[in-house]
Amino acid sequence: MGRAYEVRKASIQKTGAAKAKLYSMYAREIYQAAKTGGTEPTSNAVLKRLLERAKKEQVPSDIIKRAIDKVSSGADESYDEVRYELFGPNGSTLIVECLTDNVNRSISSIRAALNKCNSKVGSMGSASYMYDHVCVISFKGLDEESALEALLNEGVEIEDIETEEDSVVVYGAPTDLYAMKEAILKVLPEVQFDLDEITFIPKDKIILDGDDLMYFNRLLTMLDEIEDVQHVYHNVEL
Repeated sequence: MGRAYEVRKASIQKTGAAKAKLYSMYAREIYQAAKTGGTEPTSNAVLKRLLERAKKEQVPSDIIKRAIDKVSSGADESYDEVRYELFGPNGSTLIVECLTDNVNRSISSIRAALNKCNSKVGSMGSASYMYDHVCVISFKGLDEESALEALLNEGVEIEDIETEEDSVVVYGAPTDLYAMKEAILKVLPEVQFDLDEITFIPKDKIILDGDDLMYFNRLLTMLDEIEDVQHVYHNVEL
């Protein structure tokens, strides 16, 4: 309960470097989605979702178009989705997702950051069991009861539902994201989803201070500067 704030990403600073990282991230994701599922958003739910999110993030249309055109032109770039589970200072944990064309470069860059921040790489599963892997949607226009009815009518099982201010927040299995959205769209065709993502939410959070907090913040900054890093989830209360 009361978890919606946990999955909201911090605002990206409007610097040139931050914008370049954001645009590069979306260009890779859009290219990969179009290459895998086709270039038509109407028949590619993953691509459709990415395009909606990119527009919300004000990614320039020419960057989006170039990524899709690259697939149409027959360009054959190859990106791998890789996930790393990290242990930071004093019981902190992180899950880092990358989309990369060079896995060796990615892990080398991450290890370099860890070495400067009193942190280390864990084995697969060593940290992720401490997180819930869920999809989350948030929207206005329905109350909890009506939203739940709409979801159940379409046979969509959910893990949790709550109201935060005037928004309904629904949590489900990662594979049910599109089914959840479609169920709500059937009863609320003009709905705008304020939150629409697959994420990791820590089951418990910790508080750091002193040098531990300093090292952790440094690690977040260094990870954000790595181009291959797409998403970072952690268990620290900031």
